[in-house]
Amino acid sequence: MEPKRVSESRTTMTQLALPNDANTHGSVLGGRVMHLMDLTAAIAASRHCRRPVVTVSVDSVRFHYPVHVGEVMLIEAVVTRAFRTSLEIQVAVESENLRTGLRQRTTSAFLTFVALNDSGEPTAVPPLEPETEEEKRRFEAALERRARRLAAREE
Repeated sequence: MEPKRVSESRTTMTQLALPNDANTHGSVLGGRVMHLMDLTAAIAASRHCRRPVVTVSVDSVRFHYPVHVGEVMLIEAVVTRAFRTSLEIQVAVESENLRTGLRQRTTSAFLTFVALNDSGEPTAVPPLEPETEEEKRRFEAALERRARRLAAREE
């Protein structure tokens, strides 16, 4: 299987935060943010392997700052590493105040997906070929996160 570059599957989604996305404090519900992160990550994973994928874990979800109604959410997902049938995706969310242009990181997480064949069984995914120093750093760090996930699964 031919290796894929990170840039081939990088996915960005833009979403306006509306009142029906918010809690009583006027900030977007965490579950809504996580839903958008899962969708964006699933698209990146499917682009990488050109197969249907399913979410198998969500790690290290961090809500750094709230997203307020009227702000834009910019969600970016990148493949950090591909394993045999699974791949890890790093997702970052920024909010943008449309009046001031201020952007800030609001949420981050790592999601793991498994690729499925036509029968719905796990199937091999293409390897990832990191090119930049940042991609190589994320590629190596993914091994440690995977080891922690596997250890936690066995407990």
